[in-house]
Amino acid sequence: MFKGSHVHLMDNKGRISIPTRYREVLQESQDRLLILTNWEDYILAFPQSEWVKVEARLAAQPLLRKDLRLLQRFLMSGVEECPLDRQGRILIPPTLREYAQLSREVALVGAVRCFEIWDRTGFEAHRKLLKGQINEEVLHELLI
Repeated sequence: MFKGSHVHLMDNKGRISIPTRYREVLQESQDRLLILTNWEDYILAFPQSEWVKVEARLAAQPLLRKDLRLLQRFLMSGVEECPLDRQGRILIPPTLREYAQLSREVALVGAVRCFEIWDRTGFEAHRKLLKGQINEEVLHELLI
């Protein structure tokens, strides 16, 4: 599982180092390819093995539901395949860097089956807002 948050520097070419913990998760599932796509104000990064499941779920949905078509269009239009290099880095394509407004400092945030790539400042602001939005009843349901 992807958990925790890590701040890394993005180089001038748009490469970021994937945290060791995350690389270990990828090695366990024998994934050397990450699937990146746009989402809200950040980028979602899926191991290829998890992305295949997402695609299967999307393909199983009815085509005539407009809300599902819009979601599928948005999600699939941003997809980029990003292999890990020998140093454990990925190159974030310019389109996704622009979409998420990434600066030099990025936050990689665990989200169980995938992780998120945020601009560090944007993530810190978002995290402050989270405190007031978390529903304790949902936590209670998960823990019982």
